[in-house]
Amino acid sequence: MKRMHVIITGRVQGVFFRAYTRETALALKLNGWVRNLHDGSVEAVFEGEDKNVKTMLEWCKKGPSHAIVTKVDVSEEPHTGEFRDFRITY
Repeated sequence: MKRMHVIITGRVQGVFFRAYTRETALALKLNGWVRNLHDGSVEAVFEGEDKNVKTMLEWCKKGPSHAIVTKVDVSEEPHTGEFRDFRITY
């Protein structure tokens, strides 16, 4: 099991990035959360099976069709199992 904390920058707000992130994470059976940051970036935490987290990180590099991702900062954190689902937070 793996946990990754990501910050995605570019044109990632106002393009349904959070909604598609949630949809993709749920399809991959990942837990965690996603939210917009005040600087225009999107922050997320993903927990789940290694291969599914890796797939999610690859998706984050392109995002939904109207997004323009310029950078994805990824940091691995200890898996905690604290989440029971994947949510959009505010």
